[in-house]
Amino acid sequence: MDNAASKKPCCERFCQFFTSAKFLIYLGHALSTWGDRMWNFAVAVFLVELYGNSLLLTAVYGLVVAGSVLLLGAIIGDWVDKNARLKVAQTSLVVQNSAVILCGILLMVVFQFKEQLSTMYSGWLLTTCYIMVISIANIANLASTAMSITIQRDWVVVVAGDDRSNLADMNATVRIIDQLTNILAPMLVGQIMAFGSHFMGCGFISGWNLFSMCLEYFLLWKVYQKTPALAIKAGQKDSDNQELKHLNIQKEIGNTEGPAEGSQLMNETAEEKKIAEKKASGCYQMAEPLRTFKEGWVAYYNQSIFFAGMSLAFLYMTVLGFDCITTGYAYTQGLNGSVLSLLMGASAISGICGTVAFTWIRKKCGLIRTGFISGVVQLSCLLLCVASVFSPGSPFDLSVSPFEDVVKHLFGDGASRLPSDIIDSTIQNNSTTADIEAPQINSYLSVSLLFAGVIAARVGLWSFDLTVTQLIQENVIESERGIINGVQNSMNYLLDLLHFIMVILAPNQEAFGLLVIVSVSFVAMGHMMYFRFAYKSLRSRLFLFCSPEQKPDPNIPSLPNSV
Repeated sequence: MDNAASKKPCCERFCQFFTSAKFLIYLGHALSTWGDRMWNFAVAVFLVELYGNSLLLTAVYGLVVAGSVLLLGAIIGDWVDKNARLKVAQTSLVVQNSAVILCGILLMVVFQFKEQLSTMYSGWLLTTCYIMVISIANIANLASTAMSITIQRDWVVVVAGDDRSNLADMNATVRIIDQLTNILAPMLVGQIMAFGSHFMGCGFISGWNLFSMCLEYFLLWKVYQKTPALAIKAGQKDSDNQELKHLNIQKEIGNTEGPAEGSQLMNETAEEKKIAEKKASGCYQMAEPLRTFKEGWVAYYNQSIFFAGMSLAFLYMTVLGFDCITTGYAYTQGLNGSVLSLLMGASAISGICGTVAFTWIRKKCGLIRTGFISGVVQLSCLLLCVASVFSPGSPFDLSVSPFEDVVKHLFGDGASRLPSDIIDSTIQNNSTTADIEAPQINSYLSVSLLFAGVIAARVGLWSFDLTVTQLIQENVIESERGIINGVQNSMNYLLDLLHFIMVILAPNQEAFGLLVIVSVSFVAMGHMMYFRFAYKSLRSRLFLFCSPEQKPDPNIPSLPNSV
């Protein structure tokens, strides 16, 4: 009897957690990110396979996705701010998954009937299919961006309530889910495509998204029910207040006795009508996206956490990550696929350690100081990457022009070649290296130092990312969360695009050391921006502590919750 009584509270807490809004958020996010990671991995493989082992379609898709988020990030965020939370989440969910399902079905048709499609209308029908696939996939990515802003930047804040430690724990858990799904989801769909076919891969992803959409839709509704605060939104309250004010003015006009007061109220009403008519005009509505774009970037610049957000964006201007660029360089240095997969696993473990460290350091030192410590850790680890440039085994050679490969591919075979021929021949020459034995390297010290620095720096990187994320969550007002986070995504994509342009300008391995130095420089500039933000914030905190009667500066974050 005593044992049963002692176990009952524990079982109740266990059940309460698995039925809580917090766990349902985690479960829905896991389903969503699992589908996203499978699709992001598979769509690149599908596009390469469709275009004859050329990366042209993949490159076009990447450019379209980055450009779309860069231009539409603020507009998507503004839409998130101005609509009800449940409507935004469910609409984004349905659009995203429906687009992936449609894209998967279209890819299945193309894989099944590619030869027939290539002969119809001189190949234009197949080209149209490629355009449709890229366009629909881009719509799915934009909807995914809206979903990410809604859930990770807004719902999580509301569900956590006023408990900042709870918010930090939720952010860390969401990031751990991201890390795990980033490894496991591509492995699953990769095995399906390897032992089955690309046709089966498309079918599996479409079926998964259909199942996931239904379950996520239900989970969103349950979280919304369990968290009444989600039904209250700042933007909607302001709109309701404006309507109520308009009704009160009409009542006052009817009840007023003085002709002067009545005429004044009528003039105010007439002015409001003129403004409403102006907003209803076609030209005004056509220019609305441009105004939203401008207002979003201005609002982002005026935020107290502007330098913190910019510091995070600058970390995207780097080749020191496990993307196709760094892994491609590693292959030229003699590392095979097995070693690279182990290094990627170690990188994921390092990222999870950084996520766990974030929650511990924040409790001990405060949020702003956590970002400072994370920045120092990341920069210290990246010094290993700088050392690798000058270590034995490094191909770094400033006597070789970084533009040599570009010039050779553009003009080496004559100026009469078409741009598409140049791109295809370049990619085919690069892709054939997969069938050639890895090059012989005299020393592995350089590449070892490079990846040791990259992997160790993930601890500081992910801790810093969580710090800036929570600073934005805590210090951006509720009515601007969407548009500010939309602009933040645009900034991230902008710097990411710049790093790809940097690689295009210096693609040879002799220039990779220069790219490493430039990358570390941008990371250092990013952390200098954060150090400026932290110094200003902490100094203001100290000044307010010494002078309690002094009113706080509105340009300084709400430090009692942040420090």
